[in-house]
Amino acid sequence: MSDHVVYSTDSGRVNTCPECGQPYKKCLCENLAGSTTKKSDGIVRVMRDRKKRGGKTVTVITGVQAYQDELLALAQQLKKHCGTGGTVKDGTIEIQGDHCDIVIDKLSALGYKVKRAGG
Repeated sequence: MSDHVVYSTDSGRVNTCPECGQPYKKCLCENLAGSTTKKSDGIVRVMRDRKKRGGKTVTVITGVQAYQDELLALAQQLKKHCGTGGTVKDGTIEIQGDHCDIVIDKLSALGYKVKRAGG
C-alpha cells in the first residue's frame, strides 16, 4: 500500500506527489525503473548471461534510469534493431541471444554511457 494522499477535505483532489512534486502518473518516487535497487552511477551495463535460463543466452542491459514506459520503448527499439525478442523485467532489459556488440553500438548512438560487463 502506498501512503500518498489522493484527496484532501481541505483542498480536494491532490494531483501531485508530496515527495517529488510530479503528477502521480510521472512520479519519480514509485515509477522509476530500478528505484528499488541501488543508486545508479549513470553507466548502462551490457552483459551476456545464461544462468537460470535453461542454457539459452540472453543479453542483459542494466542501469538504464528511465520511466517504465520509456524503458519498454527502448527495449522495443533494441529488439527491432537486433531482430529478435526480449522483455523488460525489474528495470532490466533482456534481449534474446548474444547481441552485446550490437546493443552497445546502438545505446552509444542514442547517447548513453555504456560499458560491457561480465567478461
